[in-house]
Amino acid sequence: MKLDGAIFDLDGTLLDSMSVWNTVGEDYLRSRGMEPHENLNEKFKNMSLYQAACYYQSEYGMSGSAEEIMDGVNRMIAHFYTDEVQPKAGVPSLLAALKKRGVKMCVATATDRPLVEAALSRCGLLGYFGEIFTCSSVGQGKDEPDIFYAALGFLGTPKESTWVFEDALHAARTAKAAGFPVLGVYDCSEENQTALAKLADIYVCSFTEMEAYLP
Repeated sequence: MKLDGAIFDLDGTLLDSMSVWNTVGEDYLRSRGMEPHENLNEKFKNMSLYQAACYYQSEYGMSGSAEEIMDGVNRMIAHFYTDEVQPKAGVPSLLAALKKRGVKMCVATATDRPLVEAALSRCGLLGYFGEIFTCSSVGQGKDEPDIFYAALGFLGTPKESTWVFEDALHAARTAKAAGFPVLGVYDCSEENQTALAKLADIYVCSFTEMEAYLP
């Protein structure tokens, strides 16, 4: 495994946080007095928060700007990121090992930056990352490779040795199609683990398994 740069997803990869996203889309709608359509959360899996806000407007006629809707969603889950969420198993030791080896690291996530910073800071992980890229800041969800290219440009490492660490199949597919090596990691929120394992160049059930792959 040649590893000069690492682009880490946040939710389900670094943090054990996907549970909070499983219902927040529906919960926010109900807080606004609306009943969600079937499979709403499945639709949101591939969207940035901004795209989800626009979907609320177009499909439900929700009033307010996209930014106001995004703020409302973030307020519902802020306490989880600031006070509760924990790193997934093996994450702190992996990041320390990569730093020791001189690997450049950043985060690429659909979660908005203030929540990312709050969670990583409280968990003692923020200092490992040179930058945080969000789908909102780059203007595209992970169905497009923009966020991975933005991270690559910041890291300045060769694409062939800049690995994308992902738990979500749709995001891993995007990174792989763009030519990045992909390390898939298990999270129970991804239903199609077989496809993720087949797609990924390396697949692990936990980051506690990573020592065998590190250069």
